[in-house]
Parts: sequence; structure tokens; C-alpha cells
Amino acid sequence: MAALKIKKGTSRHSAYDLRDYHAEALERHTLAVVVDNEAGVLARVIGLFSGRGYNIESLTVAEIDHKGHMSRITIVTTGTPSVIEQIKAQLGRIVPVHDVHDLTVEGPAVERELGLFKVSGTADKRVEALRLADIFRANVVDSTLGSFVFEITGTPEKIDAFADLMRPLGLEEVARTGVAALARGVMASG
Repeated sequence: MAALKIKKGTSRHSAYDLRDYHAEALERHTLAVVVDNEAGVLARVIGLFSGRGYNIESLTVAEIDHKGHMSRITIVTTGTPSVIEQIKAQLGRIVPVHDVHDLTVEGPAVERELGLFKVSGTADKRVEALRLADIFRANVVDSTLGSFVFEITGTPEKIDAFADLMRPLGLEEVARTGVAALARGVMASG
């Protein structure tokens, strides 16, 4: 049986390896979208994502200017660089959208999320849950003889890490707000 020789500098891929080695890598982007605070705007923004098969990892929305009737939608999404550019362009074409900022590329940004965690347990597991909550600077916002509800704020990675540690201690339920984000520093006047 003859050995297969492979030229130096080439690679050998299995016929079962269906990965596209020339495809663009997926990136995570945080978008801040300022919109009119009126009925149906959120549905139109969400419709853009669902209609084109784009994923939303996190979504938060709240009014930011009561007198001006403006809201800010913060969307965390993933996609290739070309898909992210398409998303931003398509968001900008929706009529009630005033501004679209890609906080990921515009410079440093601060991202925070709030999580509520219900953890049930007794004895050692209860003590360990309290110890970990103290390390993560989580607050106890409800306590019964059999459970705690912890409130924690931080980066999505911190919230994920806290959840991972609470699972073996009796994590029963989780509620998360999604990411709220702002660019750092002073905004350039334009």
C-alpha cells in the first residue's frame, strides 16, 4: 500500500469536513438604536431580524426621552462582518429609526446586565450559595427557609459564571434583563 504524499504548505481535509475554510468568522456586536417611542416600532425592528434569519442574543428597550418620545433599543447580535453591516444598513432605513450605533466598533463601551437567580437548598449548599453570592457581590433580595433570590449586576460573562456556579447548588429559576450598554467617554459633536 503506497503512502499518500502531501505537498508542504497544503492541507488535507476529510470528505466529511463540511466547514467552509474561506467563510467569514462570526462576530458579536452590540447595537444601540434610537427610535420613536410609538406603537409597532419594536415589532418592525424585530421583524427585520426574524424575516432575514438574523439572531438576537439580547434585547432591551426603554424610553430615554419622555418629552421627545424617544426610546433606545440595545441589541446584541452575532453574524459575519458583512451580515452586521447589512443589519445596520437595514435598521437605518426603518422610518422611525433616528440613529444606529455599533458600540462594538465605535470604541470602548460599558455593558451591564441584571440577573435574578432563585436557588433552593439546605445546609451546606445554602451556606455555599451565600458564600459565592458574597464573592460575586450579589444581593439577597428574598429569603425563605428553603431558598434565596439573588440579584446580580455585571457583564454578561459575570452573569453566566454566577449561573454556572449556582446550578449544582440548586438553581431553580433565572430572569435576565439583557444587555444595557453605553459608549465610554465624551461623545464627539457632529
